[in-house]
Amino acid sequence: LLFADLEQAATWQAIIDAEPALGPPLSAPDFDNALTAIGDFVDIKSPHTLGHTRAVARLAEAAAGQLGWPAADVTHVRRAALLHDLGRLGVSNAIWDKPEELSPTEIERIRLHPYLTDRMLAGSPALAGLGATAAQHHERLDGSGYPRGLRGDAITPGGRLLAVADTFVAKTEPRPHRPALTVAEAAAYVRAEARAGRLDSACVDAVLAAAGQPVARRRDWPAGLTSREVEVLRLLARGLSNKEIAAQLVIARKTVDNHVDHIYTKIGVSNRARASLFAVRHSLITLAGDGASG
Repeated sequence: LLFADLEQAATWQAIIDAEPALGPPLSAPDFDNALTAIGDFVDIKSPHTLGHTRAVARLAEAAAGQLGWPAADVTHVRRAALLHDLGRLGVSNAIWDKPEELSPTEIERIRLHPYLTDRMLAGSPALAGLGATAAQHHERLDGSGYPRGLRGDAITPGGRLLAVADTFVAKTEPRPHRPALTVAEAAAYVRAEARAGRLDSACVDAVLAAAGQPVARRRDWPAGLTSREVEVLRLLARGLSNKEIAAQLVIARKTVDNHVDHIYTKIGVSNRARASLFAVRHSLITLAGDGASG
């Protein structure tokens, strides 16, 4: 009788309903502090990952700024970074700290941890969106990543950036099976991954710039777009009218009309929806919402 209705319980909601002391929603700073505490708790699981989560979050946030993402998207990717390794808690330390070669079964357990992150956060409306982004930090553009083997456009801009930031930071940290790489070696590694089509090249440049590594300043935009046309395209993709774009950029409405015509011609599209998809594909904009609330 004690467990008669156990299978009918919705775990997350059951916990919420059973807690009489729940107060009002956290403020944004308190929410960030809570996420940081979660990340710290995950990191102390192994001496090899101490400080990893904070480092990834700082780097992802700075790189998003380098890419010119809106404030809400910068916040989103930083918060997702603070949660990205939560699923590590579901994998034994006997695997994480093993210095010898892992067995196929052990490798599969490790490849499962981003999926566990997603599932652990999916039940919370405030955390589900962050979990969806966090779960992509081991996905690769060519489909060789995990846990879902996503490729290309199926990986969100936030997921692409998080993948680079996590890879770069992890390479500079020691692991049971290898010593830490130097910052220069880690930079060379992520550049090679971008050349191989596994990591997003724009995100690699942004992460390296944020890490203080030399990066050629980007002026060669895709399809021959100018920097001003990229600015217009970003606003266009966010739903602003040509009049609103003109006001925001402090230029004439006719100038915006001309820019839009040139953009459509250069990228080979005829409408806003296809232009927006082009922007996302080329990491010119992130459309990820701030899936958390303060």
